[in-house]
Amino acid sequence: MPAITNISAYKFAPLDGLEPLRERLLARCVKGGLRGTILLSTEGINLFVAGVRVEIDGLVAELRAVPGLAGLTPKFSESAEQPFARMLVKIKKEIIAFGVEGIDPARRPSAKVDAATLKQWLDEGRPVTLLDTRNEYEVKLGTFRGARSVGIDTFRQFPEAVAQLPAEMKEQPVVMFCTGGIRCEKAGPFMERAGFRQIFQLDGGILKYFEVCGGAHYEGECFVFDQRVGVDAALRESEAGQCFRCQVPLTPMDRRDVRFEEGKACPFCHEAAGEETAQKLAARNAALRRLTVPLPAGEPYEKRRPVKIPAACDGLTMAEALGRIFPNVLHEEWVRVCAVGCVLHELGWAVGAGDVVRAGERYVRVVSADAEPVVDADIRIVHDDEAVIVVRKPAGLPMHPGGGYERHTLRWFLSGLYAPESPRPMHEVAEEVRGLVVYARTRHFARMMEPQFAQGEVEMSAGRIAFTHPLTGRRERYEG
Repeated sequence: MPAITNISAYKFAPLDGLEPLRERLLARCVKGGLRGTILLSTEGINLFVAGVRVEIDGLVAELRAVPGLAGLTPKFSESAEQPFARMLVKIKKEIIAFGVEGIDPARRPSAKVDAATLKQWLDEGRPVTLLDTRNEYEVKLGTFRGARSVGIDTFRQFPEAVAQLPAEMKEQPVVMFCTGGIRCEKAGPFMERAGFRQIFQLDGGILKYFEVCGGAHYEGECFVFDQRVGVDAALRESEAGQCFRCQVPLTPMDRRDVRFEEGKACPFCHEAAGEETAQKLAARNAALRRLTVPLPAGEPYEKRRPVKIPAACDGLTMAEALGRIFPNVLHEEWVRVCAVGCVLHELGWAVGAGDVVRAGERYVRVVSADAEPVVDADIRIVHDDEAVIVVRKPAGLPMHPGGGYERHTLRWFLSGLYAPESPRPMHEVAEEVRGLVVYARTRHFARMMEPQFAQGEVEMSAGRIAFTHPLTGRRERYEG
């Protein structure tokens, strides 16, 4: 398999004709098997794209032919696998979200310092403040030695963070940097507007610095916004990972920490994850108790059954149509049911036996029902995540409707608890048995889990169950 070439590039330049340009670029990328994201705006272009080198070169050539983009200078790196899942070309208000009006890097940019010059300054020990404009989770994976982080979670917080910087920095030489340079294009002019007099931005960002200077004066790796997570000073994919829960980048040492659980938590969110899980389960079980106490069908009640008129019944009277749909019920009975107002239009009004109906119309049949037998509804949610639910079902509670039970069933209670979702049971537990039941949250996860249940790979015993979790791929055990 040929190596994958990754490019990142941006350019602030006035662009117009964005919709036809979007369509043209998307068609070219899809045809060439490229994946990634291209953002277009009236202020310029920002892109991260990967694919085989010949197609990447063709895309770059086409972009440079666009008026205003002749000077587009991508940064290149290689990876063994395609780091992006799909190809997107979007039109946005800004190519990098900042939210501050009047910042125009194309016409009023800040001064730039190239990678070789910055290295020379640092080699010489020149007194400059290195300002990392990236988000805190990016900084964690690596930054320039002695750099000052602005301490933000999103770039939109940058203006507020600048207001907290020491006043004396306004007179000092400041070299700001980010991953590829695009954030500094807006951060620099903003800081100058805020009164900082000696602002420089690292041209091409950390990635260009790595390309020209390697890892000199830099500690760690550089976070990148794709499946590689991080690259080292040689622009090779690093061994860094990323926490599924909090999205913080993780070093190999972080992943060896006993608090790291694949797909669940890492050393930075483990404690919070545990507290959050306990609170979530407590809230779920409290809501479940409100659904089960008192039992919802302890007294006689009305059941409402939907009826949709099929094409074969178009133009018939309501009584005739119901007789066709439910042939086991006599015509006279449907006339009586309509007469007592127990057939309703979906919008609520009663329908007469002689009213003409049309194919596709929807009605409701009202059926009187006796109180359902009393059941033990002491259900407990043992585990709940985005893929799997594990439920303790008490003895005496049916899983599904039937035999006089409809609302006093596990399906009814869980449907109410998780609406509008419809959790899918992966196996059955008999009505008279107390046990743990595993549910998949979606059809996708159900399909992933079905083989291990069908092939007997799930361990089940009194109050215990063990199966392979579809997200983590690990053997998970639950008791309840």
